[in-house]
Amino acid sequence: MVLQAKMIVYSSKSSKGTLFPVRSMLVFFIALFGFYVCYFSFTQITLENEEEEMNGAEERTNVLCKRPSEIPYEQMQYVHFPRPMSYDRGECECTPVRFFVIVSMQRSGSGWFETLLNSHPNVSSNGEIFSVRERREDIASILWTLDKLYDLDWHTSAAKNECTAAFGLKWMLNQGLMDYPDEIVDYLIKKGVMVIFLFRRNTLRRLVSVLANDHDKKTKQLNGTHKAHVHSQEEAEILARFKPEVDVSSLIPSMRSAEQSMDACLRRFRATRHMILYYEDVIRDDNALSRVQEFLGLPVRRLSSRHVKIHTSPLPDLVDNWEDVRRTLKPTEFARLLDG
Repeated sequence: MVLQAKMIVYSSKSSKGTLFPVRSMLVFFIALFGFYVCYFSFTQITLENEEEEMNGAEERTNVLCKRPSEIPYEQMQYVHFPRPMSYDRGECECTPVRFFVIVSMQRSGSGWFETLLNSHPNVSSNGEIFSVRERREDIASILWTLDKLYDLDWHTSAAKNECTAAFGLKWMLNQGLMDYPDEIVDYLIKKGVMVIFLFRRNTLRRLVSVLANDHDKKTKQLNGTHKAHVHSQEEAEILARFKPEVDVSSLIPSMRSAEQSMDACLRRFRATRHMILYYEDVIRDDNALSRVQEFLGLPVRRLSSRHVKIHTSPLPDLVDNWEDVRRTLKPTEFARLLDG
């Protein structure tokens, strides 16, 4: 009986000794699983945080690219970061670009003015792109052409591509601009395009220049070649020898029509962000070109042009029938232009 009791006690002790390692292993595996779950969760959170930080950094980069601190908030709609399809802007991707258009009339100094702008290392003005009739045959053609231009995918000798800070064109009043003024104004405002109006106060001098240029188109005085602009004093003197005869019967209506066209343009496009320049002011005011550069958000530089002015003499020396012109204009509002 005593022996049986001892055997029962021994059996009980042996059973407890067997259960202890099993419990220990179970606790170990539970702890290991808990550690794995904690580690995996921590790693996942870390990866998500890193991804969020990367996305945040990218977003901050875009914000910095789109909102340069030195540009006033009210001007932000005129600051662009175009992504052309034909090339990569590379390190200049975040160089802000202003879009502009020079609105003018023939023989108002716009060719000379545009070469001045293009002498700036950060400006690309691409000439009279709407002189090609197909580009202005309807409003759809005009807007398609403007979109291609302001995407920086318009390549001319003026294009400076990657680091261009101001990009635009020259647009004459008779090149479709006044055919669709409402649609074009709406486009310019939505696109954030700034307008530079360049006109000539002395419409009589402009008319003389138009007549002389038309004569050279027919006669091609420079070795059989027509040149609207020249780069040498010799060429300028040759072209200046011709003195046009002005048709006095149509003189006043012609000058009034020119002034009315300018007034109508300024009135129809007054809602755009713009500045008004006159050819005479650009010649006489040393600060005029600085104001243009500031308007375009450019660092101010000394600008230059190879163009040589053709008609430098007083008006009486430029017109073949000057006395007729003088008598016609003397009693009118245009008498002020006779001494210009």
